Amino acid sequence: MSADHSHIRPWRHIERRKSRQIMVGSVPVGGDAPISVQSMTNTPTSDAAATIDQIRQLEEAGADIVRVSCPDEESTAAFRQIAREARVPLVADIHFHYKRGIEAARAGAACLRINPGNIGSPDRVREVIQAAKDHGCSMRIGVNAGSLERELLEKYGEPCPEAMVESALNHARILQDHDFHEFKISVKASDPFLTVAAYQQLAEAIDCPLHLGVTEAGPLRSGTIKSAIGMGNMLWAGIGDTIRVSLAADPVEEIKVGFDILKSLGLRHRGVNIIACPSCARQGFNVIETVGILEEKLAHVTTPMSLSIIGCVVNGPGEALYTDVGFTGGGKGAGMVYLNGRMAHKQANEGMIDQIVHLVEQKAAELDAARAVEATPLVAAE
Repeated sequence: MSADHSHIRPWRHIERRKSRQIMVGSVPVGGDAPISVQSMTNTPTSDAAATIDQIRQLEEAGADIVRVSCPDEESTAAFRQIAREARVPLVADIHFHYKRGIEAARAGAACLRINPGNIGSPDRVREVIQAAKDHGCSMRIGVNAGSLERELLEKYGEPCPEAMVESALNHARILQDHDFHEFKISVKASDPFLTVAAYQQLAEAIDCPLHLGVTEAGPLRSGTIKSAIGMGNMLWAGIGDTIRVSLAADPVEEIKVGFDILKSLGLRHRGVNIIACPSCARQGFNVIETVGILEEKLAHVTTPMSLSIIGCVVNGPGEALYTDVGFTGGGKGAGMVYLNGRMAHKQANEGMIDQIVHLVEQKAAELDAARAVEATPLVAAE
């Protein structure tokens, strides 16, 4: 039994916007599909080995989809091997040259990130769309505040929600006019206010899936905060079908932050959700150091579960009621272990970390076994 009581908390429910569903390779996006988490490689795509290695790291972190830039012919040539080695669907990032889109579709891209308006003549756009149809690719129309069309900037005077939404709908119309409907849209800006306002307007204007992101959010800490504020605002309102956290950091951190945002809103659950106090003079052990070590030692656990690490008995027992595994600091070098919300046994601070890791791994195995039984279809007796 799990100690997660979220199913009896109706005030935690988020009603998601109704969108039609498309497929990005094997990953459904939109509709009632889970919100997918994406990142993007930053290795030279022409270096297939380095790019595959980074994709593998992203896969291990939990990435559902990975985007790979294809700026030149050498990149799309390497893309075939990269796509063959990847375990998750790949989005080929295409700008300006229509041939790169055609080459990427032929090479195994599950999706083309493209703006039809910057590809060139209608004939070239038609060729890219036909290649996507022929090879089962979906598309993402990616509008950025920093690269709006000149005529829209002249019309509106500056990047604004109305200009971004108009750009997105103009691009969508090009695809729809060619009877292509397997697309999602993003309208990103580095300003979270502008980003949220644009997505709110777009969500009302079209029913396709929406890819969320606060673009160029910045370094790890400040970019995480900006992304959490912007995307958290939209996700809380039910907007968003797939997300990418854009950080000037290791792409693996983007996946971690993405899942943490979704986990905080109860929209996705992956790995151990550690609930920990900020510590104070009452702590019965070094909470901050302990949590840091546990976070590293439990990174391999992907099973959704909860762990509370609280320094004293003021809030510790109460928090432990709602976690799968809990430890509450006490006195004289020992604390109390809780399992499934119930007091289990006393544990000395010495050896506590190893004991908690063991209990979490044990609980994860139990939860995995229970889910496997639930997923096994019943076979009718003869």
